[in-house]
Amino acid sequence: MSEGEPIHIDITGELDLHTFQPREVGDLLEDYLMECHKRGILSVRVIHGKGTGTLRTGVHEKLAKMHLVDSITWPASAATGGWGATWVRLKA
Repeated sequence: MSEGEPIHIDITGELDLHTFQPREVGDLLEDYLMECHKRGILSVRVIHGKGTGTLRTGVHEKLAKMHLVDSITWPASAATGGWGATWVRLKA
């Protein structure tokens, strides 16, 4: 896949960002959550990994600015990713 080519991501209520750089996440996160909302998926698990926290911080900053987000839960439960994932609740 060449740079600039669209990436197909299935809309499942789970967004795994492990393969993305922090600078790539902004539009992707917003577009994905908007598509989830359109499909009636109001609870979304965003997997950002534990790492240094750079990706998580960027995700949380973006989520805080999105009108579509009702709330976030971080860390996720141990069974759903713990410190490496955030649950996002979208407004109905």
